[in-house]
Amino acid sequence: MSDKALQKIVIVGGGTAGWMTAAPLALRLGKSCQVTLIESADIGTVGVGEATLPSIRYYNLALGLDGADFVRRTQATFKLGIEFKDWGWRGNRFFHGFGDFGPAIDNRPAYMYWLHLARQSSDMPSYEDWSMTTAMARANRFIPPYGEPGTVTSSYSYAFHFDASLYAAYLREYAVERGVRRIEATIDGVDLHPETGFITAVRLADGRRVEGDLFIDCSGFRGLLIEGVYQAGYDDWSAMLPCNSAQAVPCARVEPLTPYTTSTASGAGWTWRIPLQHRTGNGHVYCNSFISDTEAARVLLSGLDERALDQPRQLRFTTGRRRKSWIKNCVAIGLSGGFLEPLESTSINMIENAVGWLLQYFPDRDFRPALAEEFNRLVAQRYEFVRDFVILHYKVTRRDDSEFWRYCANMPVPDTLRHQIELFRETGRVVIYDPQGFSVSSHVSILMGLGVMPEAGDPLIGQMDQQALQLHYARMRDTIQRAAAAMPGHATFIAKQIGTAASGR
Repeated sequence: MSDKALQKIVIVGGGTAGWMTAAPLALRLGKSCQVTLIESADIGTVGVGEATLPSIRYYNLALGLDGADFVRRTQATFKLGIEFKDWGWRGNRFFHGFGDFGPAIDNRPAYMYWLHLARQSSDMPSYEDWSMTTAMARANRFIPPYGEPGTVTSSYSYAFHFDASLYAAYLREYAVERGVRRIEATIDGVDLHPETGFITAVRLADGRRVEGDLFIDCSGFRGLLIEGVYQAGYDDWSAMLPCNSAQAVPCARVEPLTPYTTSTASGAGWTWRIPLQHRTGNGHVYCNSFISDTEAARVLLSGLDERALDQPRQLRFTTGRRRKSWIKNCVAIGLSGGFLEPLESTSINMIENAVGWLLQYFPDRDFRPALAEEFNRLVAQRYEFVRDFVILHYKVTRRDDSEFWRYCANMPVPDTLRHQIELFRETGRVVIYDPQGFSVSSHVSILMGLGVMPEAGDPLIGQMDQQALQLHYARMRDTIQRAAAAMPGHATFIAKQIGTAASGR
């Protein structure tokens, strides 16, 4: 081992971010470096990040987690996408699934051909009829993708819903078994090197001192190190993402067990519904400038499908990001680095990204500045790409039934997002700034779901044989419907996978 190799890493804060950081470090570093995680039972975690993106599967796979054990231990269910209700206008309903609208034709996305046919015929079925995930979600069916590449049963993806506190405990057990040292304590102070300004140790309330070479800040919104020590600064995006409050409450399990998240727009924000094996997670995300906390709680509780299992838990946040997530020998991961509201389930994905980039640009004790610069560039860029995608849901609206929605319709947005909206509205083309992020199909799902229908299409598509194109779509739609009907129910699949009824027993 090089004499410059890191020998001690200290993670400040547990929860989802802390243990998602500790687990891969333990796997990769083994006994060559001591990883210590400090968490306090006195400091609560947000604990509402129960819905994920498909990338979580690859994170779990990289750790070598057993799929059935993971589903059993975290009370997980499967997620094919998000059902949106009342977004765009009251009564509107659409689905953002983890898949496309059929295979490309002549190197052009299938939705563009649907648009062409829809212009020719007023009775063209919905574009969602060519989404495998939508067909599965409507029927509450689930099975992982299978079959030859290019077939409808291989062209979709999936993620999970899970109990975030159980997932953190699951990863804690994994990490501790691989050598991570866990300390339950509260941090009382931070020691800095007098010349370099690097963190040398954190001081605990009981008088102990924990030294390290690298310090990872997973302390949540407080940003104990990245902001408390290094004053990284924060880019506040509240003007474009006005929701600043949330209330969360669990309710009893609801039947049927749906394989998707539900997001329902409200007068001053939106509510979520996340089905787990043992309960249903619910929440109300809103702006407290447009609704009181008391009224927000009433909206949340009145919309529950079953009896509440607790009182609503109040949360406050400011959407945005730290101006730098890596300063000297301190790296912020999770809420300490920034926060974008949970509308598209990106919080856990942002942790995955940051952990992956930390491993990719892992330092030695020289902490060369170029590593931090690249990490900060990637993190900032990803936050901005996701920010634009989330803003899109609010900006493109016909709702004018409340002051909140009138504000959203008229608020300024980044030029990058404005260009995306205008190009699609005028030509049907989708701009993708981030090839590793939300896909063309995801943008189409949101834009068309919100009622943006392009004014013109691709002129080259009109040259295709219309009859052959109609036949292709008819066959594809029939294939999707038959494939979905043949799949097991969502709850049935879970029960078979974990070997028991999917009821939390």
